[in-house]
Amino acid sequence: MSIWGSLIGGMIGFSLGGPFGMLLGSLIGGKVSRSRSSFKSFAQPQQVFALALIVLSAKLSKADGQVSKEELIAVKDKLKIPEHELDQVGKIFNKAKEESTGYEPYAKQIARIYQGNINVLEEVINILFYIAEADGNISDQEFRMIQHVSQLFGLSDAQFNGIVEGRKSSDKLNPYVVLESKPDDNLTDIRKRYLKLSKEHHPDLLLSKGVPQEVIEESKKKMRAINSAWDQIQKLKSN
Repeated sequence: MSIWGSLIGGMIGFSLGGPFGMLLGSLIGGKVSRSRSSFKSFAQPQQVFALALIVLSAKLSKADGQVSKEELIAVKDKLKIPEHELDQVGKIFNKAKEESTGYEPYAKQIARIYQGNINVLEEVINILFYIAEADGNISDQEFRMIQHVSQLFGLSDAQFNGIVEGRKSSDKLNPYVVLESKPDDNLTDIRKRYLKLSKEHHPDLLLSKGVPQEVIEESKKKMRAINSAWDQIQKLKSN
């Protein structure tokens, strides 16, 4: 079943609170509680993740002052939104894009929702980069916004740089940056980091944490980058 089915209506009755609750409340006549600061319900993790991506994508799309056709197509394609669900998803996207609230409150609420699940938060950053890249160029404003969202999520500089580097083709990436290591680290320590990252970014783990199947492809790319980096480092260390 698609995560997009009845996304707005499916949230009615849940105590969503915070900026997300206010946003949905304005769309469904205030039926969502606005008094709480975080999700306190049985809302499906996949729906929460989808909602977070729609809102942050909307904020990102206007970060550089313009919304390109390519970015809008990327949002639709990356989130695999079926044609018959575009109307309701578009309502959320447009509301988030037009409102005066910045992206910061949403990022902070997402950080609370996924507290302790850094790998899920990293996946949000990864997908935001995909959307920003859609028109062939990431503007300085878009990059700064994604970087700030990463900071609000509590990601370290090493984790953020690893995401950025991991998006490069295997022949251009710096394997040490991808594995959040340094060239003078010994192979045993790097291998521990490799195993840790491999576990954290395994698609099955992300699915269990609430990352929808519809957007899991980006995590597979991250896994390929991690494996490629480890292969390169082993060759470098053996010379």
